[in-house]
Amino acid sequence: MRFIDAAEVRSNLTYEVAIPAVRSAMIALSAGETRQLLRSILHFEDGRMFGVMPGAMGEAAAFGAKVLSVFPKNFEVGRPSHQGVVMLFDPVTGELACIADARSITAVRTAAASAVATDALARRDARRLGLLGYGEQAETHLRAIGKVRALESVTVWGRSPERALAFASRMTETYGLPTRVAPTAEAAVAEADIVCTVTAAAEPVLRGAWLAPGTHVNLVGSSFAGPSEADDDLVVRSRFIADYRQGVLAQGAEFLRAKAAGLVGDDHVVAEIGEVLSGKIVGRQSDDQITAYKSLGHIVQDLASVQALLAMPIRD
Repeated sequence: MRFIDAAEVRSNLTYEVAIPAVRSAMIALSAGETRQLLRSILHFEDGRMFGVMPGAMGEAAAFGAKVLSVFPKNFEVGRPSHQGVVMLFDPVTGELACIADARSITAVRTAAASAVATDALARRDARRLGLLGYGEQAETHLRAIGKVRALESVTVWGRSPERALAFASRMTETYGLPTRVAPTAEAAVAEADIVCTVTAAAEPVLRGAWLAPGTHVNLVGSSFAGPSEADDDLVVRSRFIADYRQGVLAQGAEFLRAKAAGLVGDDHVVAEIGEVLSGKIVGRQSDDQITAYKSLGHIVQDLASVQALLAMPIRD
Protein backbone atom coordinates (compact mmCIF):
# COMPACT_ATOMS: atom_id res chain seq x y z
CA MET A 1 0.00 0.00 0.00
CA ARG A 2 1.24 3.46 -0.85
CA PHE A 3 0.81 6.55 1.29
CA ILE A 4 0.78 9.95 -0.38
CA ASP A 5 1.31 12.76 2.09
CA ALA A 6 0.47 16.44 1.75
CA ALA A 7 3.97 17.36 0.60
CA GLU A 8 3.80 14.91 -2.31
CA VAL A 9 0.34 16.15 -3.27
CA ARG A 10 1.48 19.77 -3.27
CA SER A 11 4.56 18.89 -5.31
CA ASN A 12 2.96 16.65 -7.93
CA LEU A 13 -0.74 17.51 -8.18
CA THR A 14 -0.21 20.67 -10.18
CA TYR A 15 -3.09 22.38 -11.95
CA GLU A 16 -1.66 21.18 -15.23
CA VAL A 17 -2.28 17.66 -13.89
CA ALA A 18 -5.45 18.23 -11.86
CA ILE A 19 -7.51 20.25 -14.35
CA PRO A 20 -7.53 17.64 -17.14
CA ALA A 21 -7.97 14.81 -14.61
CA VAL A 22 -11.02 16.48 -13.08
CA ARG A 23 -12.38 17.41 -16.50
CA SER A 24 -12.27 13.77 -17.67
CA ALA A 25 -13.82 12.59 -14.40
CA MET A 26 -16.77 14.97 -14.70
CA ILE A 27 -17.43 13.90 -18.28
CA ALA A 28 -17.37 10.25 -17.17
CA LEU A 29 -19.73 11.07 -14.28
CA SER A 30 -22.30 12.69 -16.57
CA ALA A 31 -21.98 9.86 -19.07
CA GLY A 32 -23.03 7.40 -16.38
CA GLU A 33 -19.69 5.60 -16.34
CA THR A 34 -18.92 6.18 -12.66
CA ARG A 35 -20.77 4.99 -9.55
CA GLN A 36 -21.32 7.01 -6.40
CA LEU A 37 -23.54 7.67 -3.42
CA LEU A 38 -24.48 11.05 -2.05
CA ARG A 39 -22.14 12.15 0.71
CA SER A 40 -23.10 11.26 4.27
CA ILE A 41 -22.51 13.88 6.95
CA LEU A 42 -22.61 13.75 10.72
CA HIS A 43 -23.18 17.21 12.20
CA PHE A 44 -21.80 18.21 15.58
CA GLU A 45 -21.94 21.38 17.67
CA ASP A 46 -20.23 24.59 16.52
CA GLY A 47 -20.47 23.67 12.84
CA ARG A 48 -18.16 20.67 13.12
CA MET A 49 -18.80 17.85 10.65
CA PHE A 50 -17.64 14.39 9.70
CA GLY A 51 -18.28 13.31 6.12
CA VAL A 52 -17.91 10.18 3.99
CA MET A 53 -17.96 10.20 0.18
CA PRO A 54 -17.86 6.76 -1.53
CA GLY A 55 -17.60 6.06 -5.23
CA ALA A 56 -16.03 4.16 -8.11
CA MET A 57 -14.52 5.28 -11.38
CA GLY A 58 -16.42 2.53 -13.20
CA GLU A 59 -17.94 -0.92 -12.89
CA ALA A 60 -14.52 -2.60 -13.05
CA ALA A 61 -12.38 0.42 -12.16
CA ALA A 62 -10.73 1.71 -9.01
CA PHE A 63 -13.07 2.55 -6.14
CA GLY A 64 -12.74 4.19 -2.78
CA ALA A 65 -13.90 6.91 -0.44
CA LYS A 66 -12.95 10.19 1.13
CA VAL A 67 -13.28 10.42 4.91
CA LEU A 68 -13.06 13.98 6.15
CA SER A 69 -13.58 16.12 9.22
CA VAL A 70 -14.51 19.79 8.85
CA PHE A 71 -13.84 22.04 11.84
CA PRO A 72 -14.48 25.64 10.64
CA LYS A 73 -13.12 27.33 13.76
CA ASN A 74 -9.69 25.78 13.19
CA PHE A 75 -9.01 28.52 10.64
CA GLU A 76 -9.15 31.15 13.37
CA VAL A 77 -6.25 29.53 15.23
CA GLY A 78 -4.12 28.70 12.23
CA ARG A 79 -5.11 25.06 11.87
CA PRO A 80 -6.62 23.45 8.76
CA SER A 81 -10.39 23.25 8.75
CA HIS A 82 -10.50 20.15 6.50
CA GLN A 83 -8.60 17.01 7.53
CA GLY A 84 -8.84 13.39 6.42
CA VAL A 85 -7.80 10.82 3.85
CA VAL A 86 -8.77 9.56 0.42
CA MET A 87 -8.63 5.76 0.17
CA LEU A 88 -8.26 4.01 -3.20
CA PHE A 89 -8.86 0.26 -3.60
CA ASP A 90 -7.58 -2.11 -6.28
CA PRO A 91 -10.53 -3.19 -8.50
CA VAL A 92 -9.01 -6.63 -9.18
CA THR A 93 -7.97 -7.80 -5.71
CA GLY A 94 -10.03 -5.48 -3.52
CA GLU A 95 -6.88 -4.52 -1.62
CA LEU A 96 -6.38 -1.04 -0.24
CA ALA A 97 -3.88 0.35 -2.73
CA CYS A 98 -3.37 3.90 -1.53
CA ILE A 99 -4.13 6.36 1.25
CA ALA A 100 -3.66 10.01 0.36
CA ASP A 101 -3.93 13.24 2.33
CA ALA A 102 -7.45 14.57 1.74
CA ARG A 103 -6.93 18.18 2.75
CA SER A 104 -4.32 18.90 0.10
CA ILE A 105 -6.18 16.94 -2.57
CA THR A 106 -9.45 18.73 -1.77
CA ALA A 107 -7.76 22.11 -1.97
CA VAL A 108 -6.45 21.45 -5.47
CA ARG A 109 -9.25 19.41 -7.00
CA THR A 110 -11.98 21.83 -5.86
CA ALA A 111 -10.21 24.75 -7.49
CA ALA A 112 -9.45 22.61 -10.55
CA ALA A 113 -13.17 21.80 -10.86
CA SER A 114 -14.02 25.50 -10.74
CA ALA A 115 -11.36 26.15 -13.38
CA VAL A 116 -12.91 23.47 -15.61
CA ALA A 117 -16.34 25.08 -15.17
CA THR A 118 -14.95 28.57 -15.72
CA ASP A 119 -13.24 27.51 -18.91
CA ALA A 120 -16.53 26.09 -20.19
CA LEU A 121 -18.89 28.83 -18.98
CA ALA A 122 -17.09 32.17 -18.59
CA ARG A 123 -16.74 34.58 -21.49
CA ARG A 124 -13.53 34.10 -23.44
CA ASP A 125 -12.51 37.70 -22.69
CA ALA A 126 -13.04 37.39 -18.91
CA ARG A 127 -10.06 38.99 -17.16
CA ARG A 128 -11.21 40.24 -13.74
CA LEU A 129 -11.68 37.89 -10.79
CA GLY A 130 -13.73 38.64 -7.68
CA LEU A 131 -13.15 36.50 -4.59
CA LEU A 132 -15.49 36.38 -1.63
CA GLY A 133 -13.37 34.77 1.07
CA TYR A 134 -9.66 34.77 1.82
CA GLY A 135 -8.93 31.25 3.06
CA GLU A 136 -7.07 28.39 1.42
CA GLN A 137 -9.66 27.96 -1.31
CA ALA A 138 -9.35 31.63 -2.27
CA GLU A 139 -5.68 31.15 -3.08
CA THR A 140 -6.16 27.85 -4.90
CA HIS A 141 -8.99 29.36 -6.94
CA LEU A 142 -6.86 32.36 -7.89
CA ARG A 143 -4.16 30.01 -9.12
CA ALA A 144 -6.48 27.60 -10.92
CA ILE A 145 -8.65 30.23 -12.64
CA GLY A 146 -5.44 31.83 -13.85
CA LYS A 147 -4.70 28.64 -15.79
CA VAL A 148 -7.83 29.00 -17.94
CA ARG A 149 -8.18 32.78 -18.28
CA ALA A 150 -5.53 35.50 -18.61
CA LEU A 151 -6.38 37.33 -15.39
CA GLU A 152 -5.43 40.98 -15.13
CA SER A 153 -6.75 41.81 -11.68
CA VAL A 154 -8.24 40.28 -8.53
CA THR A 155 -10.52 41.88 -5.95
CA VAL A 156 -11.10 40.18 -2.60
CA TRP A 157 -13.56 40.72 0.22
CA GLY A 158 -13.84 39.03 3.61
CA ARG A 159 -15.32 39.76 7.01
CA SER A 160 -11.92 40.69 8.47
CA PRO A 161 -10.36 43.65 6.59
CA GLU A 162 -6.99 42.88 8.16
CA ARG A 163 -6.98 39.29 6.91
CA ALA A 164 -8.24 40.36 3.51
CA LEU A 165 -5.41 42.88 3.24
CA ALA A 166 -2.82 40.29 4.28
CA PHE A 167 -4.22 37.89 1.67
CA ALA A 168 -4.18 40.54 -1.07
CA SER A 169 -0.61 41.55 -0.28
CA ARG A 170 0.56 37.94 -0.32
CA MET A 171 -1.19 37.17 -3.61
CA THR A 172 0.27 40.25 -5.28
CA GLU A 173 3.77 39.45 -4.05
CA THR A 174 3.63 35.69 -4.69
CA TYR A 175 1.93 35.59 -8.08
CA GLY A 176 2.51 39.08 -9.46
CA LEU A 177 -1.22 39.53 -10.00
CA PRO A 178 -2.58 42.87 -8.75
CA THR A 179 -4.94 42.00 -5.89
CA ARG A 180 -6.85 44.65 -3.97
CA VAL A 181 -9.27 44.59 -1.05
CA ALA A 182 -12.85 45.73 -1.54
CA PRO A 183 -14.70 47.38 1.36
CA THR A 184 -17.86 45.36 0.68
CA ALA A 185 -18.84 42.16 -1.07
CA GLU A 186 -20.82 44.23 -3.55
CA ALA A 187 -17.74 46.26 -4.44
CA ALA A 188 -15.69 43.08 -4.85
CA VAL A 189 -17.98 41.72 -7.58
CA ALA A 190 -19.19 44.93 -9.22
CA GLU A 191 -16.63 44.85 -12.04
CA ALA A 192 -15.74 41.15 -11.94
CA ASP A 193 -16.11 38.90 -14.97
CA ILE A 194 -15.65 35.80 -12.79
CA VAL A 195 -16.77 35.48 -9.17
CA CYS A 196 -15.83 32.69 -6.76
CA THR A 197 -17.59 32.37 -3.41
CA VAL A 198 -15.29 30.45 -1.07
CA THR A 199 -16.65 31.33 2.35
CA ALA A 200 -18.11 29.56 5.35
CA ALA A 201 -21.10 31.93 5.39
CA ALA A 202 -24.39 30.64 6.73
CA GLU A 203 -26.40 33.38 5.00
CA PRO A 204 -25.94 34.91 1.54
CA VAL A 205 -22.93 37.17 1.02
CA LEU A 206 -23.56 37.51 -2.73
CA ARG A 207 -26.66 39.03 -4.32
CA GLY A 208 -27.69 38.57 -7.91
CA ALA A 209 -28.51 42.26 -8.26
CA TRP A 210 -24.83 43.11 -7.84
CA LEU A 211 -23.65 41.15 -10.88
CA ALA A 212 -23.02 42.69 -14.26
CA PRO A 213 -24.45 40.96 -17.33
CA GLY A 214 -22.15 38.21 -18.57
CA THR A 215 -20.64 37.35 -15.18
CA HIS A 216 -19.78 33.75 -14.38
CA VAL A 217 -20.10 32.61 -10.74
CA ASN A 218 -18.58 29.57 -9.02
CA LEU A 219 -20.56 28.76 -5.85
CA VAL A 220 -18.10 26.71 -3.81
CA GLY A 221 -18.19 27.34 -0.07
CA SER A 222 -21.38 25.52 0.89
CA SER A 223 -21.18 21.76 0.39
CA PHE A 224 -24.42 20.65 2.03
CA ALA A 225 -28.03 21.74 2.47
CA GLY A 226 -28.26 24.71 4.82
CA PRO A 227 -25.57 27.42 4.48
CA SER A 228 -26.20 29.55 1.37
CA GLU A 229 -23.56 31.87 -0.06
CA ALA A 230 -25.84 33.48 -2.68
CA ASP A 231 -29.38 34.82 -2.61
CA ASP A 232 -32.43 33.57 -4.51
CA ASP A 233 -32.12 36.31 -7.12
CA LEU A 234 -28.76 34.99 -8.28
CA VAL A 235 -30.15 31.48 -8.67
CA VAL A 236 -33.17 32.73 -10.59
CA ARG A 237 -31.20 35.06 -12.89
CA SER A 238 -28.49 32.56 -13.79
CA ARG A 239 -28.14 29.63 -16.14
CA PHE A 240 -27.60 27.15 -13.33
CA ILE A 241 -25.13 24.29 -13.87
CA ALA A 242 -24.40 21.53 -11.33
CA ASP A 243 -21.33 19.42 -10.79
CA TYR A 244 -23.70 16.49 -10.12
CA ARG A 245 -27.43 16.98 -10.62
CA GLN A 246 -28.62 14.50 -7.97
CA GLY A 247 -26.27 16.02 -5.44
CA VAL A 248 -27.42 19.59 -6.07
CA LEU A 249 -31.11 18.62 -6.04
CA ALA A 250 -30.58 17.02 -2.62
CA GLN A 251 -27.81 19.12 -1.04
CA GLY A 252 -27.24 22.30 -3.07
CA ALA A 253 -28.12 24.96 -0.51
CA GLU A 254 -28.57 27.95 -2.81
CA PHE A 255 -30.77 26.01 -5.22
CA LEU A 256 -32.82 24.44 -2.41
CA ARG A 257 -33.39 27.84 -0.83
CA ALA A 258 -34.77 29.28 -4.08
CA LYS A 259 -36.84 26.16 -4.65
CA ALA A 260 -38.35 26.34 -1.16
CA ALA A 261 -39.36 29.93 -1.92
CA GLY A 262 -41.26 28.69 -4.96
CA LEU A 263 -39.01 30.56 -7.38
CA VAL A 264 -37.51 27.63 -9.29
CA GLY A 265 -38.13 23.94 -9.92
CA ASP A 266 -35.79 21.03 -10.46
CA ASP A 267 -35.60 21.84 -14.17
CA HIS A 268 -33.76 25.05 -13.30
CA VAL A 269 -30.65 22.88 -12.97
CA VAL A 270 -30.22 22.85 -16.73
CA ALA A 271 -27.14 20.63 -16.92
CA GLU A 272 -24.23 18.96 -15.23
CA ILE A 273 -20.87 20.42 -16.12
CA GLY A 274 -19.91 17.08 -17.68
CA GLU A 275 -22.82 17.43 -20.11
CA VAL A 276 -21.56 20.86 -21.11
CA LEU A 277 -18.01 19.59 -21.52
CA SER A 278 -19.13 16.70 -23.74
CA GLY A 279 -21.21 19.01 -25.92
CA LYS A 280 -24.50 17.37 -24.97
CA ILE A 281 -25.92 20.62 -23.53
CA VAL A 282 -24.94 24.21 -24.31
CA GLY A 283 -23.46 26.09 -21.38
CA ARG A 284 -23.29 29.85 -21.95
CA GLN A 285 -25.89 30.94 -24.50
CA SER A 286 -24.90 34.61 -24.88
CA ASP A 287 -22.25 37.07 -23.76
CA ASP A 288 -24.65 38.88 -21.44
CA GLN A 289 -25.99 35.76 -19.73
CA ILE A 290 -25.10 35.16 -16.07
CA THR A 291 -23.89 31.60 -15.52
CA ALA A 292 -23.54 29.83 -12.18
CA TYR A 293 -21.70 26.61 -11.40
CA LYS A 294 -22.72 24.94 -8.15
CA SER A 295 -19.80 22.97 -6.78
CA LEU A 296 -20.55 20.51 -4.01
CA GLY A 297 -17.38 18.55 -4.70
CA HIS A 298 -17.49 14.94 -5.84
CA ILE A 299 -15.67 11.73 -5.00
CA VAL A 300 -14.72 11.09 -8.63
CA GLN A 301 -12.66 14.29 -8.50
CA ASP A 302 -10.75 12.91 -5.51
CA LEU A 303 -10.28 9.44 -6.99
CA ALA A 304 -9.15 10.85 -10.34
CA SER A 305 -6.61 13.04 -8.54
CA VAL A 306 -5.20 10.08 -6.61
CA GLN A 307 -5.02 8.03 -9.80
CA ALA A 308 -3.07 10.83 -11.47
CA LEU A 309 -0.63 10.87 -8.56
CA LEU A 310 -0.21 7.08 -8.64
CA ALA A 311 0.61 7.25 -12.34
CA MET A 312 3.65 9.38 -11.59
CA PRO A 313 7.02 7.73 -10.89
CA ILE A 314 8.01 7.52 -7.24
CA ARG A 315 10.90 9.86 -6.51
CA ASP A 316 13.76 8.74 -4.33
